[in-house]
Parts: sequence; structure tokens; C-alpha cells
Amino acid sequence: MKLEEAIKSNRFTDERHKATIDMLYTAYWLKTSFSAVFKTQGLTMEQHNVLRILRGSHPGEMCVKDIASRIVERNSNVPRIIDRLVIKKLVKRTTSKEDKRETLVSLTDKGISVIDIARQVVDEIMEDIVKISDEEAKTLNDILEKMRG
Repeated sequence: MKLEEAIKSNRFTDERHKATIDMLYTAYWLKTSFSAVFKTQGLTMEQHNVLRILRGSHPGEMCVKDIASRIVERNSNVPRIIDRLVIKKLVKRTTSKEDKRETLVSLTDKGISVIDIARQVVDEIMEDIVKISDEEAKTLNDILEKMRG
């Protein structure tokens, strides 16, 4: 769908302005699409992101600070997200043996199962809604990285 149709406007200062609005619109569209899928698994986008990060370090543990440095949405309250994941029994907390002030987080067996299922669902959704080739994706990634400087 063309941006002009989606937002019912064609008033843009220039192509860069339109591209910026298009990226914001697309980011929200993607977030909404993924959020609906994660909701069926009882997860938020942010909870999924934390589980995904922990899956990458499994079977190791990560400190909260390291998780926060890798999370996509920087404004997320990582300790609170972890609290919710502990309640759901998807992660567990331990105290670091080297530094008693540091809390370490790791996936539980249930957490591994949930994130593995979520990964399959994400792959299916990506196949359905992201209608660009790998070459186009590479070009887009290059442009976005250039934009962020």
C-alpha cells in the first residue's frame, strides 16, 4: 500500500520528508503486526526481545545491564520486564558469585520453549508480510545504517 493511501495525504516537503514518515509508518505497522502475534503467546514485544537476547547467550547468564544494552527499544524498563518474565517462569534470576550487587538472568526450560516457538512464528510472519528480496533488504539495511550515521 502506498503511504499516501495509508495516511490519506500527499503533502510532503520533499522525498526525504516522505521517506521519514514512511519509515515511521512502516515501523509502527511492523510493531503492530508482531505485537498481535506475541499477544497470542502472552508476551509483549519487549518481553520477546529480552527472551531473544537471552536465547542468544543460552546456556549462559546475562546481567541486566548487558540485556538493556542490546534491547531494540531503548526506553524499555528492563528490570520490570524481567520481573514479569520471572512471574511467568520464563527466566530465572541469580546473584553473581563475583559481584553480589549484580543480578544474572537466564532462560528456564519453559522460556526456551516459548522463545523457540516464537522464533518459528516470527519466521512465518516475516515470510508473509516482508515482501522484499534479500538483495533489497541488504540495500535497505545499508540506507538505514547510513541514515543513522
